[in-house]
Amino acid sequence: MERVFNFNPGPAVLPLEALKEAQAEFLNYKNTGMSILEISHRSKEAEAMLQETKNTIKELWGIPDNYKILFLQGGASSQFFMVPMNLAGEKTVDYVITGTWSEKALEEANILKKKTNVVYTSKETNYDRVPKPSELQFSKDAAYVHITTNNTIFGTQWHYLPETNGIPLVMDMSSDALSYPIDFKNIGLIYAGAQKNLGPAGVTLVIIREDLLARVPKELPTMLKYTTHEKNDSLYNTPPVFAIYMVGLVAKWLKNIGGIKKIKEINEEKAKIIYDAIDNSNGFYKGHAQKDSRSLMNITFTLANKDLEGKFDKEATAIGLVGLKGHRSVGGMRASIYNAMPIEGCQKLAEFMNDFAKKNK
Repeated sequence: MERVFNFNPGPAVLPLEALKEAQAEFLNYKNTGMSILEISHRSKEAEAMLQETKNTIKELWGIPDNYKILFLQGGASSQFFMVPMNLAGEKTVDYVITGTWSEKALEEANILKKKTNVVYTSKETNYDRVPKPSELQFSKDAAYVHITTNNTIFGTQWHYLPETNGIPLVMDMSSDALSYPIDFKNIGLIYAGAQKNLGPAGVTLVIIREDLLARVPKELPTMLKYTTHEKNDSLYNTPPVFAIYMVGLVAKWLKNIGGIKKIKEINEEKAKIIYDAIDNSNGFYKGHAQKDSRSLMNITFTLANKDLEGKFDKEATAIGLVGLKGHRSVGGMRASIYNAMPIEGCQKLAEFMNDFAKKNK
């Protein structure tokens, strides 16, 4: 069967080059006579792979030397509680609520009875935008400020980083990690479940500033302490070796095509193709996100005639455009065009959208 254009929000499309490289050495990794799925995480080959993956990510993003890169398990959902457990202490923690996942992060901090402060929420307009800088007023002595940089369900994305004046910025970047350059000036911690933009499900990338490790309470369970994983180089327990290996291949692919600046240009081009199809449809399609908050990763839109949405999805799937059905919170359609989605997929989707609109007006 031919490969389709996979617009699923996660697990999501992976670079074909990375998949082929994994396929080529799947049965015999680095002449070990074993698959990458079989080798010991304590072997020199596995440890070299882990270090190479870290180094490639560090090089790609220009991560300063005073940050540690960890590979953890439990998805971003586990970071929702690990962040406040490790970093909040007795201080107030500020949350900016721009969608379902930032809501869930706030919920976990509240379960832990942390002093939470909602700085901003766009819930009243069904999370159709991110805040303007003028709408943000942070607590003077907050332990950290938490944001979700890209909202997969609602199709919104931060196109700037808020100025926190030294307060550590904690960012859930599960769906747009390694898709654009960032300034690490105020960043305390980044976390990202891999399955949207970095690799397969099973591993979570955490990048933490060294000084924040001093905040970790000693009384936390061993596996829930960032210090445990930092001291043991993410090898305290058996890590998801294959998932980390795939993240490494994806990072290498990204480096080979020109790095972060290049992929940002490509992502902007891809998104414009589909947003133009929406904006030029004379109201047949309507984007959910306000234009200045539109995501380059997840494009959400509805059809003016909702009765046509099932037909749209069925006909798109029939020509190899899969995973376009929108989340129930928004309805309509959602095209997830992460780093690995080729331009050709966006072009084919836009052509289909234009033809479908002409035939069904």
